[in-house]
Amino acid sequence: MGEHDGARVVLATRNAGKLAELRDLLAEALPGADVERLVLDATTAGAPDVVEDGTSFAANALLKARAAAAATGLVAVADDSGLAVDVLGGAPGIFSARWSGRHGDDAANLRLLLDQLSDVPDAHRGAQFVCAAALVTPDGREHVETGTLPGALLREPVGDGGFGYDPVLRPDGLDRSCAELTREEKNAISHRGRAMRALLPHLLAALDHAAVPD
Repeated sequence: MGEHDGARVVLATRNAGKLAELRDLLAEALPGADVERLVLDATTAGAPDVVEDGTSFAANALLKARAAAAATGLVAVADDSGLAVDVLGGAPGIFSARWSGRHGDDAANLRLLLDQLSDVPDAHRGAQFVCAAALVTPDGREHVETGTLPGALLREPVGDGGFGYDPVLRPDGLDRSCAELTREEKNAISHRGRAMRALLPHLLAALDHAAVPD
C-alpha cells in the first residue's frame, strides 16, 4: 500500500464480532501493518449511531458509512448483513438482527426462525448470508460491494462460535455450521469476507489518497 502516516479508517460498527472479522481481513491485506492503530471502531472514532431505515443491505451500509465519514473526517467502511431464507422470500433480510422484535437478541431470533420453519422439509431449507460493504470517503466518493454465503438451515443451533445466525446455517459443501468453523475458516468463505475482499482495493486506494499531503 505505500506510506499512509496519518491515514485512518473507521469501521462503523459496535459489534465486536464484526470488528474482529474486519480487522483480520485488513491485517491479511496489509502484512506487518499496525491494524490496531490504523483501524478505529465507531465508539473510539466518535461515529454516531444511525437509524438503519434503508430498504436494502446496501442502503443501510451506506447510511452508516456516510454518517461515520461526515462525523470523523476519516475514510469510513460499514457493512450491513443478514440471513435470506428462500421459502420466506428472502426474509428476515434487513430485519435479521431484530426478527424476534428485540434488536440483537440472537437466541430469540434463532428460536423464532426455527419455529417458523419447523414444517419445512430439508430439501427446501436453502438460505444464504448476504453482506453489503460500503466505503465512503470524506470527499464524498462511495463504493459498495456485496458478498453471499449460500447454504442450508439446520433444525437446531450447532456450535458455539461466531454470532447471529451462524449456528443454524451450514454452508454448501461443508458438514459443519458456521458456528463450528474457526475464525480463519469462516473469514475465508464468509459473505462479509467476500464483500470486504472485493472492497479492499478501493479502501487501500482511499487510504493512500488520504495519506498524500495537500
